[in-house]
Formats: sequence, C-alpha cells, structure tokens
Amino acid sequence: MIKIHILQTGMVSVDIGVPLAQPNPLAKTGWFRSEKHRVRLPVRAYLIEHPKGLILIDTGWDIAQRAHSVKKHFGFLPISYGDLPAGMAINEQLASLGYHPSDIDAVFLTHMDMDHAGGLQLVKEAKHIYASDLEIRDAQKIQYFYRYHKENWQNIPLQAFSFESSGIGPVGCSYDIFHDGSFVLVSTPGHSHGLFSAVITGAEGYVIICGDTGYMPKSWEELWLPGLTVDRKAAKRSLQWLQHKSKDEHCIAILATHDPAVQPKVIDIQEDIK
Repeated sequence: MIKIHILQTGMVSVDIGVPLAQPNPLAKTGWFRSEKHRVRLPVRAYLIEHPKGLILIDTGWDIAQRAHSVKKHFGFLPISYGDLPAGMAINEQLASLGYHPSDIDAVFLTHMDMDHAGGLQLVKEAKHIYASDLEIRDAQKIQYFYRYHKENWQNIPLQAFSFESSGIGPVGCSYDIFHDGSFVLVSTPGHSHGLFSAVITGAEGYVIICGDTGYMPKSWEELWLPGLTVDRKAAKRSLQWLQHKSKDEHCIAILATHDPAVQPKVIDIQEDIK
C-alpha cells in the first residue's frame, strides 16, 4: 500500500494576482492594491509512505515564522505573508505521525520558493535532500534574489537530481525515483525552470502532486497562468498537460499546494505489483 499524507504547513496571504495572473502587471506584487484583492491560501507538504522508501515533498514554512503572525517576504515587495500556527511545522507534523526527520529517506523540493523550502532546517536530518539541478542553478542567480533565500538551505547537504529525456510530461523530461514508474518527478516548468510535478502510480490509477504548476483546478481547467512565471509559454504547456491528465479516468486526484479545496487527509493507493 502507498499512503499519501496531505499535510497543512501553515497559510500564506497573497494578492489574487499570484495564483491567477491579472491584466494589471503589478497585481502580483501587491503594490497599490487594496486588501480586497488578497486571498488566504493553505501551504501544503506531502509525506508519502512508499514500500520502497519514505519520501517528503516540500517542507512548508520555517518554525521561525511564528515570531510574527504575518511576516513579509520577497524583500521590499509585499508579495507573500506567511503564517505558521502551533503544531503545523513540518517536524511537528511528522512527529504526530510517529516519524522523526531522520526516518525520511529523501526530501524532494518541487521548487525552492520560501513556502516550499522554508522548513528545510527542520528536516535536515533526512537521509537525502534534493532539488532539480535547474532549480539549484536559478537559486544562485542574482535576477531571482526576490524569491530564493539561501538561509533556508544554509548548512543543508542539498543534492541535485537531473531530469532525463523520457517522453513523459509537457517537455518530455522526468526523473524516476525508484526506477519502476511508481514515483516519477515530471518536469513542469513555467513558474520556475526546475519545477516538477510528482506522479505516484498504483494498481488503480495515479495521483499528481503539482506544487505550483497550477494553484487550483481553475488553473488547469481554464489554462490560467500563475502571476509569477519565468517562462509563460512553458507554464501554459505545463497547465495543458495537467488539463489533459485531469480528464484521464485513471487520474485519482491532482493536488495543488495552495488549493483551498484540498484538505489534510490520507490517500491510499494499492501498490501495483508487477
């Protein structure tokens, strides 16, 4: 049995222009925008109990978030305000399930924005911590200073994995964690260059964890791009891929990190014995 634990690791307050791009190019920054345009969204991480390993996808906010009920990120831009109530930090969530960070075989970051990589220090005892080489490369670039904060992975043994040409996904590249097709990280660029969506497959179908490829079903149903993209054409292709998958009878669920309709729960998938 494969168990997918959907964990809520706090909340984030953003202008609606962050999840759903608006005609006003300043919308995503929050500049000159009233509170009526802000939305409060969940921040999710996912613990997958797989017969071949215990895998964590993303980490949510850092526990230091509690020092301020709302804390400004992205430097001088009022883009994102995080909130991490007691009990919601990733290490606390793991403890509630009977796990210690050292029990985790691998942490994989869909991408390295603060609400996805902020809790790395809380799980640094995991056996392996990975992000795509494309994501790690961009995290070093000065032009992305506003979204990547190196203190999140300071003193963390962060490892790079590389997508391989496989014909899978919108750009035909993926990374098969167990080399058996049961847990595949599919390159879905657009919001960032190194972004992936995880496809977890069992006997009766598959679940997609899409990170910020799309923020909610409206994203892929209407091909509504995120407000923050590094490649709009790639972002659209990635959403088209999600749209196609959403119509597949074998698709059990598509889980977006900030989708308000997705609640913390466990999804069980029968292992596909080959």
